Amino acid sequence: MVLRSIKHPLWVMGKPYYDLKSYYLNNFSDRVYKLQIDAGFTCPNRDGSRGLNGCSYCDGRGSKLRQQGPLPSVTEQLEIGKTLYKRLRKATRFVAYFQTFTNTYGELDHLRRLYEEALSVEDVVGLSIGTRPDTMNPEVVAMLDEFSKEYDVWIEYGLQSMHPESLKKIGRGHNLEEFIEAVDMLSSSSIKLCVHAIVGLPWESREMVWQTADFIASLPVDGVKIHSLLLLNGTPLYEDYKLNPFALLSREEYVSYVAGFLERLPPEVVVQRLTAEGYRDIFIAPDWARRKLQVLQHLDRYQQEHDSYQGKIYTSTV
Repeated sequence: MVLRSIKHPLWVMGKPYYDLKSYYLNNFSDRVYKLQIDAGFTCPNRDGSRGLNGCSYCDGRGSKLRQQGPLPSVTEQLEIGKTLYKRLRKATRFVAYFQTFTNTYGELDHLRRLYEEALSVEDVVGLSIGTRPDTMNPEVVAMLDEFSKEYDVWIEYGLQSMHPESLKKIGRGHNLEEFIEAVDMLSSSSIKLCVHAIVGLPWESREMVWQTADFIASLPVDGVKIHSLLLLNGTPLYEDYKLNPFALLSREEYVSYVAGFLERLPPEVVVQRLTAEGYRDIFIAPDWARRKLQVLQHLDRYQQEHDSYQGKIYTSTV
């Protein structure tokens, strides 16, 4: 493999983008691992507040733990994860990742108890909270801002696309204006923001995907997660596909879309994910997405061949 010179001092892992491992090494001088938590939340897009069927690509089952029966406590889930990563990776520090469904969708006191429980676990150095922009409010922001004075605190907003027609088609149940308002809520806080985007929506062109990248780049965003569109059994999207099949991106197309997406982001934005993974028991397509490592290897090769790297064509609007 051709050795690539690091193009930004933050990218200490040598990737042509600011990967999460580099971020943790820069901030903790150590490897840090995110431990997934299912805290029993639901979603306003499933309980009738915004909708009943959820987003079109979501199967609605929640985590594997939820499928197995009553959920262990937050502490128990973290201790199980810590034991595993300490044994396999010699890990010493962890982030509590509230992942399943909408993790700010509850009463403030309930949220505080869950987050404080997670932060009280030994060796937990931060929180990462996956949520929807339409469930954020100033009180939750103020609470998380308190935690951020001592811990590494991230909020993860699902945007998926900046295009209003796409938000409607995938049944997000919120609009772009609500997303922008939720971003603005964080502007005076120390909370870091990660935004999720989907690449591969069948009606979106390459240019539309890159418009979403440009939009994200224009915001005060600290991180991104890029997901490949997956067809999963039991989802509204797959039911639509069975009735009216549509084309899915090839691996080569996906890699080129993602490379272009990264080129449009500021070089200091942390790239937390570059493809998606689905439960194997319900995974339908695209077949190449089953092999995450191969996708990343193809992206690495594409970036080398095209001298493509994060921020290559980014232009600051400030």
